[in-house]
Amino acid sequence: MGTEHDFYNNIKNWDFSKIQYEKDTLTDWDMYDILRKNATSNSRALDLGTGGGENVIKKFPDCLEILATDFSEEMVKTANENLVKSKRKNITFKVMDNLNMNTPDDYFDIVVARHTCIDAKQIYKTLKNNGMLILRGVDKLDCWQLKRMFKRGQAYNDSLPISLIDYENILDAGFKEVELVPIHVREYYKTKEDLLALLLKTPILNDFSEIEENTNLGDNEIEPDILDRYIKENTTEKGILLIRRYYGIVAKKTVI
Repeated sequence: MGTEHDFYNNIKNWDFSKIQYEKDTLTDWDMYDILRKNATSNSRALDLGTGGGENVIKKFPDCLEILATDFSEEMVKTANENLVKSKRKNITFKVMDNLNMNTPDDYFDIVVARHTCIDAKQIYKTLKNNGMLILRGVDKLDCWQLKRMFKRGQAYNDSLPISLIDYENILDAGFKEVELVPIHVREYYKTKEDLLALLLKTPILNDFSEIEENTNLGDNEIEPDILDRYIKENTTEKGILLIRRYYGIVAKKTVI
């Protein structure tokens, strides 16, 4: 048994730019559009699970303060290298576990979490009154045909979809005006190598669970015969089709 932390910390190359694919987004929901519409020059923003920091550097608006965290030291090292190249100011990267947050209470105006685990109660605690949580996650049915062929994958054995688990936890934490939006995306990978690169860099085929404490990560070995069968059945004129299922949640902390 390994841990989700081990999986991410062992990935040294976080550059996805060389993976050739195109996508059709079928749902009009963009977390960074929502962020930009609600952030001001006086906002304090927290980004959880920041990875290599590319999204914070490229997509976050100029704010008074941006703190971006990840529990992988390797990711934070990469993020700081990217920050130096960008010459952006007011962004700080640091190592932090989302489930053991050490941020100040009632401090941030906006918390952003993308494709990462969260503790809704801790996020609620660190937000100011009228603060906002913007979350984008990967749902149970993401890449479902692929997961069924391999008989494993992220949330594959969970009885509830991840979106519903997060939604209920956010409500239980005390958030108001909680909106859950399913996000449908079709991705088309140019070659087998492009698809394989994605599968090796992400936990799509790893048995990460939102419910079970014990998670069997294996070594992320991709069985070539199963992958070839998937590619044969899903090759289109635009490339190798991967049907993605994400979800978005926007919630407010309102204390009367």
